[in-house]
This record gives sequence, structure tokens and C-alpha cells, in this order.
Amino acid sequence: MFASVGELLGEELDTLLHGPDWREHQAREVRATLHDAEKRVWVAEADSRLVGFVAAGVVDQTRLIGEVAMVAVDPAAQRHGIGSALTEHATTWLREQGMRVAVINTGGDLGHEPARRVYERLGFRLFPNALYFRTLDSS
Repeated sequence: MFASVGELLGEELDTLLHGPDWREHQAREVRATLHDAEKRVWVAEADSRLVGFVAAGVVDQTRLIGEVAMVAVDPAAQRHGIGSALTEHATTWLREQGMRVAVINTGGDLGHEPARRVYERLGFRLFPNALYFRTLDSS
């Protein structure tokens, strides 16, 4: 997944954003999400092993907006409906919290295409957004 991000951004920008090893960056992001007191987390197990998780939280109580903050499925367990089930579980919980809107964010690169297909199948609508990055010289 992150390889396709690097291909789009270029090596220098990708390294500035994610460090020399994107896996370390991703591990930090996962840890931060799992330890965020504002988020609820659920896990999926198969054959007594962890195969995925989802985190969700209320982001705007006034406008009744909840967020599915992160969905992760072990690559060996993908394409078996686990991501869909986790996402649906999180959106059900958001509905139970009184939320009227659920938002989820993912990359527009090739590596995130499977996630986009899941979200679209579940009824999420894509809102086109332009997010630009630029390196800044230190001078």
C-alpha cells in the first residue's frame, strides 16, 4: 500500500512524510489510534489469531458526525469480508451513539483501491478532495 504512495509522491517527499521506513510510521499511527481515549476499537479473530481491527469515534457531536478512523486487515486475511464486517460494526456503533453521518478517509493511490471498493460497496460516497504536498527548502 505505501509503495504506491511513494510512487505518487516521489522518494524525497515520501521520506519526509513517512521517514525512511514507512512501516515504522504506520506502526506509530496504529499505536496512536489504538491508544486514543476518544476512539473505540474492535478486533476480528480467525482461527484464534488477530486478523484485523477497526477504530471509530464521535468527531462532531453538534452535527452528529462520527468517523471510522482506521480499518486494518492482515493481508493474508483480506478479501474474505473482514474489512466490510469491521466497518459495518463501527458504523452500527456510531449510529447507536446518535450519529447521523459516518466519515472515513483513505488514500486515492493504487494501494488503497481495495479499501475504496469496500467503502463504496457499503454505501459511502466519495467526496473528491485535492490534497497537495510540497517539500520546503531549508534555506
